[in-house]
Amino acid sequence: MKNKFLIALFAILALATANVNAQQKIGYISLDYILAQMPEAKQVETELTTTKTQYDNMYQQKVKDFQTKLADYEKNAATMADVIKADREKELQGMQSSIEEFRQNSSTSLQKKQAQLLQPLLKKIEDNMHGVAKENGFAFVFNYDAGQGTTPIVLHAPDDANISDLVLKRMGVTPKPFTPAPATPAATTPAGAAPKK
Repeated sequence: MKNKFLIALFAILALATANVNAQQKIGYISLDYILAQMPEAKQVETELTTTKTQYDNMYQQKVKDFQTKLADYEKNAATMADVIKADREKELQGMQSSIEEFRQNSSTSLQKKQAQLLQPLLKKIEDNMHGVAKENGFAFVFNYDAGQGTTPIVLHAPDDANISDLVLKRMGVTPKPFTPAPATPAATTPAGAAPKK
């Protein structure tokens, strides 16, 4: 008798929970789609491109200097005294290390700068997404682009669950149809199409 009562209680709780969950609205946004349309994102992209160009130019100059010294070493190594030869080899090794260190540091620096510049934009999107979700009764909102390396988190959803355009409108941006952008440097503002509406 006690077991039947517990089973009935669990069944009632399960039905009540299912009923509450069925009434909750679930939505999603495309973060890439929203970012691509924000006017501030173009400034971020310009700043990142400028910084990347500076890093690339510096890297190329370091490589060119190394190649010049290496060519001179290879040309004259046979006639160099052992002490001079050892000194040149040490200098070339130091230059190689410096080039590799600069490559790694510039890549890390560019990623940090991208994160720093995007942070206020992401915060603005987040704040407006919360506002849209509250105004429209969405209990949960997912990022459609979150798993783009493999599979998006949202695999299927009704068209009216996509609130990306509502978030853009709340930020004062008129949504535009997606058009592919020209190729941009690796560490720039992500761009992408909104999922179908």
